[in-house]
Amino acid sequence: MLQTPMPQGAAAYRRSLTPRQMEAQVFSAVARRLREAESSGARTRSRADARRLWSCVMDMVADPTNQLPLALRGQIASLALAVQRECDAHDADHAFIADVTDEIAQGLWS
Repeated sequence: MLQTPMPQGAAAYRRSLTPRQMEAQVFSAVARRLREAESSGARTRSRADARRLWSCVMDMVADPTNQLPLALRGQIASLALAVQRECDAHDADHAFIADVTDEIAQGLWS
């Protein structure tokens, strides 16, 4: 896998993050792009990114080797389905998608 060079400070920062914190950064970045899309006109792209993220979440909680408790996995799956439905809606509520995505990011940072 080809990696792009990173400034030393950024590389050191990334190495200091836990996997959970890295996941939080991904959720935060998607939520930020959804909010920025309101003014930039990139709504379709940001919604597609959110759809991919939540599709990945759904795949992860559906994996039988996932170590999370089954009840929690079910709750996360329900949330992922709700967000995916919203992403697919013609008049999708970007604020809702961004808020839910941000809430997950905040939970991962805790």
